[in-house]
Amino acid sequence: MVVSRKQELPIINIYIKGTRLKQKDQFKYLGSLISTEGRNNSKVASRIAQAKTNFQKMKTVLTNKNISIRTRRRALECYIEPILMYGCEAWTISKQTQRKLEATEMWFLRRMLRISWTAKKTNDTVLEEAHTTRLLISKIRKRQATFFGHVMRREKLENLVTTGMLEGKRSRGKQREKLIEGLTDWLKAGKSLEAIEATKDRKKWRTMIANAVKQGT
Repeated sequence: MVVSRKQELPIINIYIKGTRLKQKDQFKYLGSLISTEGRNNSKVASRIAQAKTNFQKMKTVLTNKNISIRTRRRALECYIEPILMYGCEAWTISKQTQRKLEATEMWFLRRMLRISWTAKKTNDTVLEEAHTTRLLISKIRKRQATFFGHVMRREKLENLVTTGMLEGKRSRGKQREKLIEGLTDWLKAGKSLEAIEATKDRKKWRTMIANAVKQGT
């Protein structure tokens, strides 16, 4: 598979014992979907679909009004959210991706409360009835920040891959958002380099993460 921003992907001919390997547009590796464009769109969509499928399998428990909403929310956190957030440490969360994830979060709550779409209840009303706030994006960002700090302190090849600081010319047009840029904004760390420098101090980095979680998404 070739990962590229080009409209027409180059054809790669790789042979093993005279047999040409089939070139793929996407494939699943360790449960994570990798595609030629190098974006998260198909990956996030796959995780959302799997989470909703497993929610339906637990529907008799998660929508049971004889069980308190607090207990059902904890079941959701234990059994459904890990499926949704698998591999999220490496996601770059664009505004479009964030809207999809937040919509999924509300999808869970509305079905747990058995609220029909015809009821026309606002998301704020649903959150109030569920005795909660929007937490999903904050949870994802926390996992990303923890992972990012670990990678930065290792100072290995993963460091270059994660920050995207490689030699060469920038491509034309609008640049893709990097993981570090999203984290810097969430942590209110100023500039990306300041955030990277902060990871060297574990205590300081943990405090920054805790403060960001308190402030919400």
